[in-house]
Amino acid sequence: MRRALLELRMKAGRSGGDYTCQSLRGHDGKIIGVVYLAGINAASEFWDQSSIICSASTDGTVRAWDVQKVTQLWSSPVQNPLCDIVADLQNNAVITVDSTGTVKAWEGSTGQEVASFSTGSPNNTLYACSINDKPVIAVGSSNGSLHTLKSPSLSKLSSHVVFDSFRVNVILSSPDKKWILTATKDSSDFCPKVFFSPSLYSCPEGEAPDSVSLPELFSESCAAVFVPSHPSRVALIHSSHVSQGKRLSIFDISMKKTRYEEEPLAQLVESFELEQWSARTSILLQARDSNTLVLAAGNQLSVYSLKGVLMHRMVDHTQPITSLCMDIFRVVTASRDLSLRVLTWNYDSQKGLSLESQYTLLGGSHTMSRGFTFVAFDYISIVGSVEAVNGKDVLKAYTFNT
Repeated sequence: MRRALLELRMKAGRSGGDYTCQSLRGHDGKIIGVVYLAGINAASEFWDQSSIICSASTDGTVRAWDVQKVTQLWSSPVQNPLCDIVADLQNNAVITVDSTGTVKAWEGSTGQEVASFSTGSPNNTLYACSINDKPVIAVGSSNGSLHTLKSPSLSKLSSHVVFDSFRVNVILSSPDKKWILTATKDSSDFCPKVFFSPSLYSCPEGEAPDSVSLPELFSESCAAVFVPSHPSRVALIHSSHVSQGKRLSIFDISMKKTRYEEEPLAQLVESFELEQWSARTSILLQARDSNTLVLAAGNQLSVYSLKGVLMHRMVDHTQPITSLCMDIFRVVTASRDLSLRVLTWNYDSQKGLSLESQYTLLGGSHTMSRGFTFVAFDYISIVGSVEAVNGKDVLKAYTFNT
């Protein structure tokens, strides 16, 4: 009964009755990322648990928050401005990287520093994944290298040059955990490259691990996602060679057996034009299942099939969408118009899957804020980061009444 009532409130979203909105203040700079360290899922006894999130900022601190109690649990010592943050849920740890390229691991319960590693270059990208069922942190550096580190000890597993002199700023892991995709948004001279995960740390440094470049993609890739219900199918949005706009291409990645060895193979499955957007349009991309892609560009949210059929297009925001978060039940978008929009998936036996817009969560005053920059959620809460005019960003926490 509690679960049914909660889900009814999450769908209705009536202010004051279905949820409470609180502000989490403490950062003195721009918030660059938010992760759930202890999220609540649909199988949890959610009525006596708390959602724990961690935020990182250019003020040089990592902070942990209890969303339901609206309290700060701990804050790290001040260091160099932070650039990225990921969570190692298996080990209850948070991993950050600062502006000098120093990666640090923090114990999730106390905020104590566990380990550190220096990449030797600024502007790094973090990604938490698993190789051989063990947690790994992949680090893409500005000099084009990909480092893999054990988590949370941050001991180096491997280091390989992927894109010479261009930042590795896209890192993704396949659902079967056998492949890691890397790409750069800074140059059209390099194709996205997919590595066979076990070879990344079994291959001696200086030798090339097993990898395959995605063909026909010598153009800047702006977004990528692995399809969740397929072991190794990846969708990428990139500049089109045919028009001045964008194109979406889908590849299956596998190991091909030859007479003497196995080698990675990328096979093009589908490719179609996205005629709505120009080559310079910034696009966010997510995948719900084996046949559903969600794209956010400008103030529009679009749902495509993997065959290129436009299923839905919605305009719920008045300014550009800055962040997109989703699962099999909900989609939440954040926008510069200082609002979050909540949508839910519906399935009809005749019409199939559809996305229905439900309600808006407001983020405060436009005189004090420049809009939402990031959003994340678990089963009973939604957290958005609001860019403040005075430079001290604030977290808005929306907790649904259980």
